[in-house]
Amino acid sequence: MRVIGTVGLPGSGKGEAAAVAREEGIPVVTMGDVIRRECRDRGLDPADHHGEVAKAMREENGPLAIAERSLPLIEKRLEGSEVVLVDGLRSGAEAKRFEEVFGEAFTLIAVEAPFELREERLDVRGRDNPETEPLETRDERELGFGMGEAIERADVTIENTGSLAAFRERIDELLSEARR
Repeated sequence: MRVIGTVGLPGSGKGEAAAVAREEGIPVVTMGDVIRRECRDRGLDPADHHGEVAKAMREENGPLAIAERSLPLIEKRLEGSEVVLVDGLRSGAEAKRFEEVFGEAFTLIAVEAPFELREERLDVRGRDNPETEPLETRDERELGFGMGEAIERADVTIENTGSLAAFRERIDELLSEARR
């Protein structure tokens, strides 16, 4: 059993890493989906209220609110797979929680890219609303959750500044190692 978590600022490449995992048949738990589901449950548009709801969930239920909701999803996917990728840790507390639950079977990958490159990627992605929440604001919020600590805790750091093919190849290598 292996659980691989990813951490990185918006637009760094976490979603692309998850796409590679899915293509290889590795189940993915996206922590942002937990927040998007909560947005919809609250009658809010995730594109406009994602950050607000993420903050509210942590204020209402503590810093591990999203991690705790993700754990049953991870465990369920581990029933049918030796490897699961968890997309989008946001804090050192979340990383520590997954380390407590999964022990040595947990690996954290930090994905990093410069601000300008991330901004371009998010513009192309088109899922986010930069008028509602500019990237600078999102970065501040994410770092406020303790993302910097999670990035420091990472077992592996990938600088995602080259080609998409090179990044996907590096993710593929890490996933292949996890299967061994």
